[in-house]
Amino acid sequence: MTTTESVVFDRVIKRYGDVRAVDDVTLTLRAGETVALLGPNGAGKSTALDLLLGLKRPDSGTVTVCGTGPREAIVAGRVGAMLQSGGLMGEVTVAELVGLACGLHPRPHPVPDVLARAGLTGIAGRRADKLSGGQAQRLRFALATAGDSDLIVLDEPTTGMDVTARRAFWATMRDQADQGRTVLFATHYLEEADAIADRVLVLHRGRLLADGTAGEIKASAGVRRVSFDLAGGTPDQAALRRLPAVTAVDVSPGGTVRLRSSDADATVHALYGLGLRPRNLEVAGLGLEQAFVTLTETEEAVAP
Repeated sequence: MTTTESVVFDRVIKRYGDVRAVDDVTLTLRAGETVALLGPNGAGKSTALDLLLGLKRPDSGTVTVCGTGPREAIVAGRVGAMLQSGGLMGEVTVAELVGLACGLHPRPHPVPDVLARAGLTGIAGRRADKLSGGQAQRLRFALATAGDSDLIVLDEPTTGMDVTARRAFWATMRDQADQGRTVLFATHYLEEADAIADRVLVLHRGRLLADGTAGEIKASAGVRRVSFDLAGGTPDQAALRRLPAVTAVDVSPGGTVRLRSSDADATVHALYGLGLRPRNLEVAGLGLEQAFVTLTETEEAVAP
């Protein structure tokens, strides 16, 4: 890497009519980071990736990739991309298509190494248009890593992969980051972002709503989960909802109660005031998916 800054967005805006798909976004990605890009449908993730890959130009602000413009970085082979859109060439084999990608890359890897890394060696002779969904995803990954790129961009990379293939894929991605490459991936599998990403970006209505580690994102939601068991009878859910700081109540048929609270200490203190005797009481932070929902719902509530 010639620079530790692999991607820089500086006050980037991209409009479609009156809609700001990317709204004054500023961020920096660095070499060796694995970064998850999250956001509900319509948040601006695809537009942000298009800007990063030089497929669209910002209306204002600048996008820099590996110290130069996005298109220049692509031409120089600094970026490998695995996108959801676009099909695979028909009537050619997996090995032929990977060979073409390697042949076009300014800094190619050996074809057998690319096939092996993507788990495609055993089906190298199969036609690309005869692959299963998971196999096609692995082929797209092979094309994205055909050469020695500094930045790897992945859009929903594990869609269609089974559990074993997903684990192998992310082990390979971690290895890529350990070698100093930046890995940026957009995903709807929030458990992957929680487990894999060094850093999480949350886009909402084109704005960068949150930027930090998964732990920081979960903490920023300001909500914790309080769970406990009650022996016998059905708890008064209306009374539970009136407990201080409680934002959601769920009671299972077996009597396990799960509360979401913005102040767990106040909730637990008041819980005993109801005369209940909870057993197996647990207070824990939210998972990334729950934190994501809380952040975006809160933003929706205050949005004009």
